[in-house]
Amino acid sequence: MKLLRVDSLEQAREKLLKQITWDIKKTEVIPIEEAAGRVLSRDVKAEVPLPSFLRSTVDGYAVIAADTQGASDGVPVFLDIMEEIEIGKPAKKRVVSGTCSYVPTGGMIPEGADAVVMVEYCELFDQSCTAVYHALASGRNVVQIGEDVEKGETILPRGTRLAAAQIGALAGNGRRTVEVYRPLKVTILSTGDELVQVGGELGLAQVYDINTPALRQLAREIGFEEVKTQVLPDQEELLEKALRLGMEDSDLVVISGGSSQGKKDITAKLLDRLADPGVFTHGLALKPGKPTILAVDEPSQTILMGLPGHPAAALMVFRLLAKWLEQWRTGEADSLKIPASMQSNIPAAPGKDTCVMVELFPGDGEGYTARPVLGKSGLMRTLTKADGYVRIPMGKEGLKTGELVWVELF
Repeated sequence: MKLLRVDSLEQAREKLLKQITWDIKKTEVIPIEEAAGRVLSRDVKAEVPLPSFLRSTVDGYAVIAADTQGASDGVPVFLDIMEEIEIGKPAKKRVVSGTCSYVPTGGMIPEGADAVVMVEYCELFDQSCTAVYHALASGRNVVQIGEDVEKGETILPRGTRLAAAQIGALAGNGRRTVEVYRPLKVTILSTGDELVQVGGELGLAQVYDINTPALRQLAREIGFEEVKTQVLPDQEELLEKALRLGMEDSDLVVISGGSSQGKKDITAKLLDRLADPGVFTHGLALKPGKPTILAVDEPSQTILMGLPGHPAAALMVFRLLAKWLEQWRTGEADSLKIPASMQSNIPAAPGKDTCVMVELFPGDGEGYTARPVLGKSGLMRTLTKADGYVRIPMGKEGLKTGELVWVELF
């Protein structure tokens, strides 16, 4: 029997980057309305300061702060009203000592004024005069020019994944378009005679296909663009046809199942025959995830990834390889990790990295406790109960009860 070419996770990642000899960091410029979920390919700098004018944070009267000194409930200061400024329109008159102008929240502070007295501290005597019952310092209730963002300041750095807040920030600086990385196109193939597509009728010894919809969703969350998904029986000619089609129009072809050394596990043989230079890793020193295959086809500029058939193992390896690759090429920050205390002892697999799925719940004091979600990698429970995972490095015997660990969230 041919032995697996087992690599550590780090070795496999390093090999993958060396095998990719083409540009996978291509970019495009798109409207911000279409940019949700995309990743910035360069820093975005402010073209104008925000705000670009002195702006009031309250409804009130724009004043010269020195005019309000000594004002109190018993001894108010009386100021003449110059004008009522409308939201979205510039002030017309300058405020001088002894005068003020009404300004709404978000309105422009008139020239000469340096503070705003809230209407609650004022009493209107007629349309031309108001009493001020509160003293305040210069700058009170005023947003300064550039206080939010200065001109030339980096609003969003390269590697930022755009969501509602980031798109709002772009719009607030007048950006209509943005440069982002083009998403990698992915084809997902699941193989196995026992698999039935969701909605089909189960026969004896058959199971519904979990991997295709789960991997499709994870691929979308990572930021990939789906080209095609397909469930195939363990027939070499059908898998070969699907692989050829996937290599024509995808950047990444993922095959779940058929990656170990079983009688019908044909993925490695096919990839070595169809791809050039072909398979460079067949087996990871990782639990779960040992029967993992990595290959590239340079002529079609395609990355090929054979994943274990068990759902939990397939999703774990896809995170550790495909998600890692996306973060490497875009500069996106690593997934969020939070500290937690282990609830129980967990042994590690000898000679491998071990990924332990955990469920988080509040600890007795501050912070979280991580409870291992135990079960074989084919069980649905390990998928639905886990909040994240803890990676035990190769060479470490395991984790002890109460040990502080870092949980990478799903």
